[in-house]
Amino acid sequence: MLGVPLHYWWWVLALVLIAGEVLAPGFFLLWIGIAAAVLGAVTWAMPGLDVLAQTVLFVILAFVSCVLYWRLIRPRMVRNGDPAARRLSRRDDQMVGQRYVLIEAIVNGRGKARVGDGQWLVAGPDLPAGVEVEVVGVDGSLLKVRAVAQ
Repeated sequence: MLGVPLHYWWWVLALVLIAGEVLAPGFFLLWIGIAAAVLGAVTWAMPGLDVLAQTVLFVILAFVSCVLYWRLIRPRMVRNGDPAARRLSRRDDQMVGQRYVLIEAIVNGRGKARVGDGQWLVAGPDLPAGVEVEVVGVDGSLLKVRAVAQ
């Protein structure tokens, strides 16, 4: 291919995939890029490897690297990470522990609280408007709250 050894093309692909990860983070392209880099090293060490074998090996390496990430690395990142970081992809969990002020009294277990510039339905013990509440759970768009001890 254009007089350039094949292992260089795999390394270029690795750089493009890793750059794609930087532009659109998600930890997916990184592992496929790592597979391409490893294949570049393999084709450098074994220059006689044909294109079909390289392609099959790339698919296998990409699959294995993604599985290793999901099975080994990702659980450790979540377990050892900051509690807030663990909740980044789960919006419901982000709201647990947050405190808001009731703008509509909780009557018969239902009311409304100001969340940012909007209003959310809340469920909890009957409380008057103006009371600060803490979110203890989320059920869809319903915040489960309790009164904050003053």
